[in-house]
Parts: sequence; structure tokens; C-alpha cells
Amino acid sequence: MRPRRPDEEHRAATPLELLFDLCFVVAVASAAAELHHAVSEGHAASGVVGYLAVFFAIWWAWMNFTWFASAFDTDDGVYRLTTLVQMAGVLVLAAGVPAVAEDGDFGIVTLGYVVMRLAMVGQWLRAAASAPEFREPALRYAVLVTAVQALWLLRLLLPEALLWPAVVVLVAAELAVPALAERRLVTPWHPEHIAERYGLFTLIVLGEVILGATNAITDALTEHSAERLPLSTLAAAGLVVVFALWWLYFDEPRGDLLAGRRLPLLWGYGHYAVFAATAAVGSGLEVAIDVDTGAYAGSELAGDLAVPLPVAVFLLVVWALHVRHRGDHYGPVAQVGFPVAAVLVLGTAFLGAPVQLTAVVLAGLVAAVQVAKDRVAVGG
Repeated sequence: MRPRRPDEEHRAATPLELLFDLCFVVAVASAAAELHHAVSEGHAASGVVGYLAVFFAIWWAWMNFTWFASAFDTDDGVYRLTTLVQMAGVLVLAAGVPAVAEDGDFGIVTLGYVVMRLAMVGQWLRAAASAPEFREPALRYAVLVTAVQALWLLRLLLPEALLWPAVVVLVAAELAVPALAERRLVTPWHPEHIAERYGLFTLIVLGEVILGATNAITDALTEHSAERLPLSTLAAAGLVVVFALWWLYFDEPRGDLLAGRRLPLLWGYGHYAVFAATAAVGSGLEVAIDVDTGAYAGSELAGDLAVPLPVAVFLLVVWALHVRHRGDHYGPVAQVGFPVAAVLVLGTAFLGAPVQLTAVVLAGLVAAVQVAKDRVAVGG
């Protein structure tokens, strides 16, 4: 297992990476579905907390595999079999999501997560043996990841009052591992490959939004005439929302943003909010369907915020990660437009028809960004 060059030309996602991503489609869908049920049944606060915890496990396992594969992907038999073990862990994790939502039982989710992470330990040990120049960070990863996984398993033995504080501590420990492992020597990740992989995961979570819009269309075609118009406008708004989120995220290439950074932890970690918020928009559309069909049993405020809140988070984080660094591309109007749009989107929750109004705000932001960029281009 030799390291790959960070300047390698035509570095693209492999078929194995794409297959690996398919397993995460299942995990993300399961987490989003449980969030939808929790909000619609009147358990929004606990549902959001559980969703964020489960989504962290999903995202963190995916992210660590992605960065490792960017640096050491060999695609030989051993690598493929180790990846298969990780995929099995993803499916176990996905199977345990309902237990978290219903009983707060993290046993199955923890088992699947630990399987994924220990398989990564095997990859790091192999890299340490095969690439002497990167032995130090590889061994650091192996030791630190193993130690944290042991703590995750020990957490299951704690009394109930300490379970959630332990989650906070262990999440912090997980996030510290890359910084500690690569503090002296950075593994040779590929900027364009990483940007492509993150883009592919963004498409996965956008699939949840498309699913919500599709369900609205289906219900509009099957419901009685009284509900058909609200559901039709909801479906149309959902399509505008997903298209706008796609446009705003993929508007500019991201590889060059990463190329000049030694270890872009902020960019990589910030995408947790992008991914989790985007998938939550899909859950929010499902909640909006429940509201329009009379199947909603939660608070009015939670129902009204189900789409605007995650959309606002998406806008603010994408602005922080991509847009504010690109004054020469966007111009001041477009840069200010992202946080202003986030505030306006949150305001739609108090005006009625939040999904439809959110779609209007997002369409306006897309138009403003495109006009501003065209002016910058002409001026340049």
C-alpha cells in the first residue's frame, strides 16, 4: 500500500468508493426517517438530538474512509475486503437507528460504528507497514482510533445519566484524532479528489430532499381535492428547494479552496453541518406533508421550522466554507446575500406557508448570486 501523489492528474472516485457510498444512502435515509417521525409525533427536541448523534457516526466513518482513500487507495484484494467489512458496519449501524429513536438504545449503532472504525485501524496498520515515510501518522491513527473505540464500547456500561455527557466527550475525542495524528506529518490527500467525494455525499443527502418532494407529488395525486392544491404547491416548492441547494453548493469548484491548505480541518468538519442540514430538509418536507394531510401531532412551531431551520444552517455554513473566501468571484452583494437569505428563511416560519416562502427566498438568492457573478466576470 503506497501513498498516492497529491498532485496526481485525473484523480477521481473509484467504483469501490461509489459502492461504499451506496451503503451510506441506507444509513442517511434511516436517520432522516426517524427524525421525521420524531418531529411529527411531537418529540422534536429528543429527535433532533438523536439525529445529530447518529448522523455524526455516519458522517465520521464516511469521512475517515474518504480521506484515507484519497491518500492510500490501492484497490487490491486486501483493500477491497477491508472496505467490505466497513460496508457491513454501515449496514449494522443503519439497522440500529430505529432503536436509538424509540428507546435511546445505542447498542447496535455503536457495534456497527466500531466495526467500521476498527476496519480503518487495519488500513492504517497496513499503511504504516507499507509506507515507511508515513509510518508515524499511520501508527498514531491506529493507536488513537483503537483507544477511542474502546471508550465507545465502555460507554455502553455507564449509568443512563452519564450516557449523553459521554457522547459529547467521545465526539470531541474523535474530532481530535486527525489533528493529533498529523500534527508533525500530513498524509498526502488529494484536493480535487476530496472535493469530488464531498460533492458526491452532498448528492446523497440531496436525495432525501428529492424523496420528500416526490412523496408530496404522490400524495397530491392521491389525496382528495381539498388537500391536492396545498400538496401540489409543496411539491413544487420542494423541487425548487433541492435545485437551489444543489446550485448554491456546486456553484464554484472546491478543489482549489483546499489546495492551499495544509490540513483543512475546518472545511472538512464544517461539512457535518452541511450534510446533516441537507438531509434534515428532506425530513422537513415529510413533516410538511404530515401537516397538510392532518397527520401531524407536534407543535406548530416545530412544524413550521422543519424546513426553514436546516435550510438556514445550510446557507450559513456554505457561505462560511465556500463563499466568504471568494470575494473576487461573487462580489459583496452575493456574499452578503447568503446570511441575509438565512435570516429571511428563518422568518418564513412565522408567516405561514414556510416551505413555499423558503423556495422563493432560495430562488431569489440563486438569481442574485448569478447576476453578481456575471457582473464580476464582465468587470474582470
